[in-house]
Amino acid sequence: MRPLTDDETKVLFEKLTKYIGRNIVHLIDRPDEPYCFRLQKDRVYYVSEDIMRKSATIGRRNLVSLGICFGKFTKTGKFRLHITALPHLAQYAKYKVWVKPNGEMPFLYGNNVVKAHIGRITEDIPEHQGVVIYNMADVPLGFGVSARSTVDMRKVNPTGIAVFHQADNGEYLREEDSLF
Repeated sequence: MRPLTDDETKVLFEKLTKYIGRNIVHLIDRPDEPYCFRLQKDRVYYVSEDIMRKSATIGRRNLVSLGICFGKFTKTGKFRLHITALPHLAQYAKYKVWVKPNGEMPFLYGNNVVKAHIGRITEDIPEHQGVVIYNMADVPLGFGVSARSTVDMRKVNPTGIAVFHQADNGEYLREEDSLF
C-alpha cells in the first residue's frame, strides 16, 4: 500500500470534484481524525491514518483490503468510482436527483434514469455533471452523470434520458466477484 502520486491524486480529485465539488476538503480534513487515500493493486482506498499506520506490519501480498474502496485506476490511467464510495459521495453531494418508486428498479438493474422517473431534482445542474441518485425516501441508490442541464431537462420528452448510469447498489449483487 503506497501513497498516490501527484498525477494519480490529480485524476482522483478531478473525478471526486465532479460529484462533491469543493466539499472534497471535508473528506481529508475530518474533525474526528485525519483520513488519507492509499493505492493497493490499482485500487484507491480511503482509510484513517491510524489504521493505515497499523497496517504497515502486514505484507503487501497478504493485504487484501483496507478502509473503503473508492474506485480503481484503469490501465489507461483513468479513474473509475466504485459503488462502495456512495456513502461519502451522498453525504457531500452537490447535485442530487430523486427518482419515483417506479424508476428505482430500472436504475438498480443498471439502466439510465429517464425524465419520467424523476421526482425531484436540485436546481442549476450543468450538463455532464456528477449527480447522486436517491429514492423519494432520501436513500442513496447510486450515482451517474447528468445527460442535460436542469433547464434542458424540462424541455425533453418523458422517455428522454436525464441521467447516465454510472453505479448503483445493485452492483453489490451483479459484480460481487470483481468488486473487491
